[in-house]
Amino acid sequence: MSSYSPAETAEKSGFSIDTLRYYEKIGLLGGIARNASGRRVFSDDDLNWLGMLRCLRETGMPIAEMLRYSELARGGEETFAERLELLQEHDRRVEAQIRLLRSQQKKIKWKISFYSGQEPDEP
Repeated sequence: MSSYSPAETAEKSGFSIDTLRYYEKIGLLGGIARNASGRRVFSDDDLNWLGMLRCLRETGMPIAEMLRYSELARGGEETFAERLELLQEHDRRVEAQIRLLRSQQKKIKWKISFYSGQEPDEP
């Protein structure tokens, strides 16, 4: 298994070092190993977890829900149903946001057609 410095982890995950520290402090990142000099060392598993956190964050999940998901993930198989429910609810919100964005995009495309001198369809 590979190990990564905080700087390498920041580069690979897309999170800043400050965000990594913050996520560790609030409990989104747990059990980060330390080397002999006390510096944090991240594993491939940590990078995979950060990838999930990035997905949740970029799709608008609030930090409080991310924390709940993180707590549940540490709970083993007995928390599968709760994790499933939390992710399904988040997925419904993401779908609603996508519908809203598609609706707004139609209006933007209408304006583009208008400005381009094309016959615009109704927005």
